Amino acid sequence: MTHRTWQPEHRRRPARLTRRGRLVVIVGGVLVLAAAVTVSLLPLGGGTDTPPVVEKQRTLLIPEGWRGGEVYAAVDRSLGLPAGTTGKAAHAPATKLALPAEADGNPEGYLFPATYPVEKATTAQGLLRYMVDTAAKRFGTARVADGAKRHGLSVHQLVIVASIVQAEADRAEDMGKVARVVYNRLAQGMPLQMDSTINYALGRDTVDTTHQDTRIDSPYNTYERRGLPPSPIGNPGDEAMSAAVNPAKGDWLYFVTVRPGDTRFATDYAEHQANVAEFNEQRRAAGSSRSS
Repeated sequence: MTHRTWQPEHRRRPARLTRRGRLVVIVGGVLVLAAAVTVSLLPLGGGTDTPPVVEKQRTLLIPEGWRGGEVYAAVDRSLGLPAGTTGKAAHAPATKLALPAEADGNPEGYLFPATYPVEKATTAQGLLRYMVDTAAKRFGTARVADGAKRHGLSVHQLVIVASIVQAEADRAEDMGKVARVVYNRLAQGMPLQMDSTINYALGRDTVDTTHQDTRIDSPYNTYERRGLPPSPIGNPGDEAMSAAVNPAKGDWLYFVTVRPGDTRFATDYAEHQANVAEFNEQRRAAGSSRSS
């Protein structure tokens, strides 16, 4: 791995439920916590003594942080559609997604992560509208609007920050500190230098970012370009948005996840370099143990 000014650990985390292991389910347009299976009781018709039939409700889980392409592929699989169908629907004017004007027709960031019911009549367009409408409710609160104003951002820009926090934080407990690093760097006019934005530009997911990677010509190259990228880089959940609204207090400018569950935040570049060296040593040790 080449030396980098900014070297956060970034890996695709497996699909997870909530932090307490329960599903976030959409019921009547409202997010609720539920057990893993939704069950409906359907009468067969006939006499009142006819026992009900228990039918398991199919659901589709969209985890926090998934990119649009991952969401579209999951919808295609869930509905048995040809690959690419949902992606085309997401950008078709006829789908009529209620996106903010700043999104410029791009649903990235607004495919809200939750568990959605899937019925026989469910369509890709309907699921996409459900996700975007849910995002509008979650991100359209006074709390979010006030948070954006405090940070000198639009709500859309706050969603961009939340998407970076979602991608970069190793644990939910680290999200507030990651958000603070983003704001501290923006305030000082420093490039964000986020590997997650490079990965988004390259359509990949890795912790190995090379010097050549950081020189790609892309608006998502936050090594070369200052400020926020032009759009969210994934679809953030409530915890990431909360961190973007109310970041932790601190003057950190750097962070690196030395090992899972151990993210080091630093205000001083020399301290960060020491943390990066330990991260690289952990990587080398892990590679040696796998090859032996």
